[in-house]
Amino acid sequence: MADQTCSISGLSALLSISGSSNATGAAQYICSQLKTAALITADLTTAIDATFLLFSAYLVFAMQLGFAMLCAGSVRSKNTLNIMLTNVLDAAAGALFYYLFGFAFAFGSPSNGFIGRHFFALKSVPSPGFDYPYFLFQWAFAIAAAGITSGSIAERTQFVSYLIYSSFLTGFVYPIVSHWFWSADGWAAANRNPNDSLLFGSGVIDFAGSGVVHMVGGIAGFWAALIEGPRIGRFDHNGKPVALRGHSATLVVLGSFMLWFGWYGFNAGSFITIAKSYGPLGSPINGQWSAIGRTAVTTTLAGCTSALTTLFVQRLQTGHWNVIDVCNGLLGGFAAITAGCAVVEPWAAVICGFVAAWVLIGFNRLAERFQYDDPLEAAQLHGGCGSWGVLFAGLFAKKEFVEEAYPGRPGRPYGLFMGGGGRLLAANVVQMLVIVGWVSATMGPLFFFLHKMGLLRISAEDELAGLDVTNHGGAAYVYYDEDASGGGSHGGGFMMKGVNSRVDPLLTPTSSIEV
Repeated sequence: MADQTCSISGLSALLSISGSSNATGAAQYICSQLKTAALITADLTTAIDATFLLFSAYLVFAMQLGFAMLCAGSVRSKNTLNIMLTNVLDAAAGALFYYLFGFAFAFGSPSNGFIGRHFFALKSVPSPGFDYPYFLFQWAFAIAAAGITSGSIAERTQFVSYLIYSSFLTGFVYPIVSHWFWSADGWAAANRNPNDSLLFGSGVIDFAGSGVVHMVGGIAGFWAALIEGPRIGRFDHNGKPVALRGHSATLVVLGSFMLWFGWYGFNAGSFITIAKSYGPLGSPINGQWSAIGRTAVTTTLAGCTSALTTLFVQRLQTGHWNVIDVCNGLLGGFAAITAGCAVVEPWAAVICGFVAAWVLIGFNRLAERFQYDDPLEAAQLHGGCGSWGVLFAGLFAKKEFVEEAYPGRPGRPYGLFMGGGGRLLAANVVQMLVIVGWVSATMGPLFFFLHKMGLLRISAEDELAGLDVTNHGGAAYVYYDEDASGGGSHGGGFMMKGVNSRVDPLLTPTSSIEV
């Protein structure tokens, strides 16, 4: 690019030729105005980028509404208050602990490759490269990981356990993982500082967190649900699964749409900035804004492909068009594309979504076979599909897109199937193994300790009666007895018919409709 600086001496000489009587003064004035314009442009660019990041943070935070609706609809109505409260506490407790410790452990630079060491309680923030919008964006990611885990242990967990694990996960476990793969100081990050070597010459490409967010939350949920055991009545005495269906498919669908909406902030927003050009100035398509649009497209295609694949596969297997399965398939596709969303072509996203549907279906079959109970399929969806997404990025990352998303190191490896060799894939496999090991070594013992201390699972009596009544002071919905009502009006209020059914853990349940 040509030198665009304003030279007073050079401009003065030109003005002298044109006959200006005060060439030096005119040159000084013109240069000062150009420098002022450059500074204003720089401030405007910063403001645009900050606004983009804040808007993305708001979208990611809106996913908490989606999680809450999805979780509420996926559990029986007698546990609605409990699961809604856990979603609120994931955000609230997560905010405090991420503010105090988590952000510092994740991005406290300068630091070593394992853990950050600065910015505790946001001390020295704002600073170059770390402003408040960035903290808000990363906090929204942290509480998403905690929300994933809460779904795995729904309907049978003591409330105090939620507070303990959520604080530990958002304040320590998740930030360490994000430091390794997203911080410029992280030992396996693809965007490491220029003077630091990359893992296998590549670093891990997990652009928006198939591994960092979804695998962490899914694996934590896996250990929690495994140690806690299945819900009463989920499997009969012969080990056959019994459906304990959630009480509202409407909430599940609305929650899935809300998560879909928020995922655009999750994936496309992970570019952090938008006002950045890749090519000649003035090009309408060679810029980060275009890459952000492509990322939204790959996200959409992966989720939709997975949803449709799940729909037809489940139709062939069960004979039904099941909306719950379709919603889970949709979310599985989103979880899978998250790692490679910015570095793959749209056609590759279709492949990602197609395989993600089969991964989810396969893990659900394994869960039933081994009597593993996850009311929201969170471990299978986020852990399983997230793992596939990490592998997918190592297979289909395109050279051009990799160099745009991770600039400064020309000739770096890219996807195996795109001709880039196997080094990126090897780095991403290392990421998978490290995340499984780290989360298992931290969250597994925590849940086991809570279990041994009697702090993890509620009593059988409380589980059968429902957590809302036994722990939260009443039911989520207002019930009216038909006989007591006398057929009269209740002022047009919301009415439901109470079904007095209970699942006896000593009997083989054939069907259960619980409210």
